[in-house]
Amino acid sequence: MIVLNGKGLNLENFIKVSRFKEEVKIGKEQIQLVLKAHQYVHDVVKSEKPVYGINTGFGKLSDHSIPKDQVSKLQENLLKSHACGVGTPLADEIVRGMMLLRVNALIRGNSGIRIEVLDKLVEMLNKDVCPVVFEKGSLGASGDLAPLSHMSLPIIGLGECYYKGKRMSTNDAFIRAEITPIESLKAKEGLSLINGTQAMTSVGAFVLYDATKLAKIANLSLSLTMESLHGIIDAYDPRVHLVRGHKGQINVAEHVRSILEGSKNITRQGEERVQDAYSIRCAPQVHGATFDALEFVKEKVEIEMNAVTDNPIIFADDEIAISAGNFHGQPLALPFDYLGIAIAELANISERRLERMVNPSLSNGLPPFLVKNPGINSGFMIVQYSAASLVSENKVLSHPASVDSIPSSANQEDHVSMGTIGARKAGEILKNARQVVAMEMFTACQAIDLRGNLNLGEKTLKAYNKIREYIPFIHKDEIMYPHIHTCNDLLVSDELLEYVFMGE
Repeated sequence: MIVLNGKGLNLENFIKVSRFKEEVKIGKEQIQLVLKAHQYVHDVVKSEKPVYGINTGFGKLSDHSIPKDQVSKLQENLLKSHACGVGTPLADEIVRGMMLLRVNALIRGNSGIRIEVLDKLVEMLNKDVCPVVFEKGSLGASGDLAPLSHMSLPIIGLGECYYKGKRMSTNDAFIRAEITPIESLKAKEGLSLINGTQAMTSVGAFVLYDATKLAKIANLSLSLTMESLHGIIDAYDPRVHLVRGHKGQINVAEHVRSILEGSKNITRQGEERVQDAYSIRCAPQVHGATFDALEFVKEKVEIEMNAVTDNPIIFADDEIAISAGNFHGQPLALPFDYLGIAIAELANISERRLERMVNPSLSNGLPPFLVKNPGINSGFMIVQYSAASLVSENKVLSHPASVDSIPSSANQEDHVSMGTIGARKAGEILKNARQVVAMEMFTACQAIDLRGNLNLGEKTLKAYNKIREYIPFIHKDEIMYPHIHTCNDLLVSDELLEYVFMGE
């Protein structure tokens, strides 16, 4: 059970709830803060003092006053009119993450929403009723309006949900899960639910979490390639990396040395050649920079996980509601573009190492395209071809979303972040990069077999053995895609990661 207090949510607990469905509850201390802010909203409505989003219209319509007897209808209409998402529905785990993050933000007591509404979101989480939320339609300011509207509609019995793997009306899902919808929203509650960055944060958090695992696997893939090419270990000497000082670089070099410990295939400078190509010699610098980028992004994501991101922000103790811009996604848009670029570079350098193994001019004596009878057999030629395609696609996807903006709401919202697009792009880059790394590992195992020397390091041997449980040595041309897909599945499932690095 994860107890939410609006301040202590981290990436690990986010994943526990969103992906692995650990139950949550709202901390007792937060309930009083929520009640106090809601009382302030109630008093504003009663006084008829104009406050944005409570008794006014939204965006360009903020100069339209709303009568007291219409403030509830205003919030319902907001959810209906803003639910304009298109494209494929987001994965359940991402939507669960959105729900978790929105609750965690709203229990800070700066929004004015009732505790009953938040309890409903918690109930949906704990009973695994997941709203249907479409992936496209957010500008990343004023927050993730469209996706969060889809997320919020079920609270009042509208929209669609997934329940036990089936898509259905909210009414049907709630009946099956024994959930009763909220009869109606009160003043500001619709706005509180949708005026935030929780869609981009959830998407980006999953990309970050899975990218961190891929970066570790990329070190393993690099190590397998070094086994196959008799890589020079001197470039990983700790003294080299300490004198430069970058944490990621230092840690990658140390990690690769530990993976290769005990290997008889690794050489020293001058034994076979003086130095390796950049894709091997400079891997600590490249992989290390990615690790450093992931740490930077993690810091920003965890701040946002515990942030108040709606508008206006209520300070009940001071009896004031301040209209501002905490919903703007720029603090995440830039990191998510950075995240995508950092992941793309893991694939970029991985494909270059793959090329060295299949290219007889670069492979230190391996047969062309890693097949015993080249010519009649093409071997791994098109494995590299496919990897190159993915790397090139990632270069297109790495164009930053955050440098774009487009005005909306009659130019009232005249600068937007595109942070949600950046997060989704990073997710596509991650999928491509994982495939490339899987191809490198598949190829490296073939090259190791052709060397005829299995005196591998302790961890590279474990990786080799695990891959060979599922993928055979390729003696002659055969259909290759099942092997590529299988290797990728080993990475997606974490089976290989957990087997090789058990307990680390």
